[in-house]
Amino acid sequence: MIKKALEQVIGEDMADLWSVLSNDEKRMVTDSFCLQHFKKNQIIYAEGENPEHLFVLLKGRAKLYKDGAGGRQQILRLVSPVQYFGYRAYFAREVYVHTAAAMELSEIGMIPLDVVRRLIESNRDVMWFFLHELSRNLGSADTRTVNLTQKHIRGRLAETLVALRQQYGYEADGVTLRMYMSREDLASLSNMTTSNAIRTLTTFVNEHLIVVDGREIKITDETSLVRISKYG
Repeated sequence: MIKKALEQVIGEDMADLWSVLSNDEKRMVTDSFCLQHFKKNQIIYAEGENPEHLFVLLKGRAKLYKDGAGGRQQILRLVSPVQYFGYRAYFAREVYVHTAAAMELSEIGMIPLDVVRRLIESNRDVMWFFLHELSRNLGSADTRTVNLTQKHIRGRLAETLVALRQQYGYEADGVTLRMYMSREDLASLSNMTTSNAIRTLTTFVNEHLIVVDGREIKITDETSLVRISKYG
């Protein structure tokens, strides 16, 4: 990609980070920035690998997950544009403790973590930017852990659907989730078996809370779904 066009992509899509950089720091990022495309289900990085890049999802969707007992996949977090990921392990001086994969054709920017470290060391605003990102993600993870362990399966699945609406929004019709997930992924995100997820979705359909057509889910009674999500 031509450098000027690359600067425009970074400046527009990563404006929150770009805005706190000096001109020299912007050149440092541009010179080291790499743009890659990942196919659906393609691994971005794998558990056990050494962290080398900061990733920023520019287009598409991705998931962070761990393989648990019996090969069951547990989704830890969904990533949507424009979110940063893949850097916590570097700051902790660890290998990756989970795997990241694209959920659809995705465009991802990559910055070497040694460049990020130099930016943090020279620019206090960059340090605060990543402290804010890490703190926000930690708070969300704590809340999610409590909810997944204490709520009934109805509450967990309702919370997942509400969270998908909040994170990805609706299509133009105002009811169809702008996120199309397999039953396995919905179950994993809600910490339940696939069969339980299917049964609970059917219950929600029968209660006229949602309409399901393949991977397309329409939320027809969001108020009731939020209530179920809240009280579990």
